[in-house]
Amino acid sequence: MIEKRLKTRSVNGTLALAETILELALPTPRLVLLTGEMGAGKTTLVRGMARAISAAEDEVSSPTFTLVHTYHGAKRTIHHLDLYRLEREEELLQLGIEELESDPDALVLVEWGEKFASVAQRARGQVLLSRGEEEEERWFFVQMV
Repeated sequence: MIEKRLKTRSVNGTLALAETILELALPTPRLVLLTGEMGAGKTTLVRGMARAISAAEDEVSSPTFTLVHTYHGAKRTIHHLDLYRLEREEELLQLGIEELESDPDALVLVEWGEKFASVAQRARGQVLLSRGEEEEERWFFVQMV
């Protein structure tokens, strides 16, 4: 198991740190939970990961209402899911998480996945984000199995 505790002091720092966290999440396929309160920087972290795989980072946005966004890079694909609005395990079936995970080049990043035991049990990693003392300061506790 890999465990790292990392800190950034700005949005640009989070975007840059995302490449390091992406490397810790390899090899793919892998499902990783992104855990933290609203506004902790989960989508910013995904934006940095999209940049690291050469995907269009300016297209990265929170999938709160669409539930799934996919970003294709040169060698990797990122599927970014947000389960905040879901309430029942049955609703997960429509998302096709197992199918997303079956792509050998896919990193599946799931916000609010801890709400569902079936998702949490399949996760092979977690990034816990929390706010620091300063406005843009963020802490990242990374665990990869």
